[in-house]
Amino acid sequence: MKFTLFRKPKQQEPEKTAVPPEEPKEEEATTQEENKIEETKPESTNIQPEPAAEQAPQKENVAPLPEQKPEISEPVSKTYLKAMPLKDLSDIDNVKEEVQKGNIIILRVTPLANKSIDDVKIAVNSLYEFAEVTGGDIARLGEERVVICPKNIRIWREKTPASNNSLPTSAPTAA
Repeated sequence: MKFTLFRKPKQQEPEKTAVPPEEPKEEEATTQEENKIEETKPESTNIQPEPAAEQAPQKENVAPLPEQKPEISEPVSKTYLKAMPLKDLSDIDNVKEEVQKGNIIILRVTPLANKSIDDVKIAVNSLYEFAEVTGGDIARLGEERVVICPKNIRIWREKTPASNNSLPTSAPTAA
């Protein structure tokens, strides 16, 4: 295969007398044959071999590895902290849905407490059971708020040591 990048214009050569062509020498003959062999080589050598017809069949039904067990809920890319008011018992479903998505909910119970204290107790007990079942966590934040966390988040609780000393009160002591 001959590649010529630049061609020189042909110049007129002076006329020569006719001379019979000489037969090529052995060295020249072999190089001419090598050039012919090089010309017959394919241009691209990146030809991929075809796969063998008889290959071992691949396993289609492979059990997942122990580390790759499918989870009940999809992994969450981001966890949000959301504050929500609890106005009615029907709001409990929205709170549970947000916690299942992986979000942390700070629930203000004052709007429902202004209507019915019994409804607040029902709501908090329902959310407590939900947290227990899902492996989440729930805790009270002050007088009017409750925080509910998904299963991958824990609430830190300070442990106070129990002491035998009685706490001071304003009640009169028995003498």
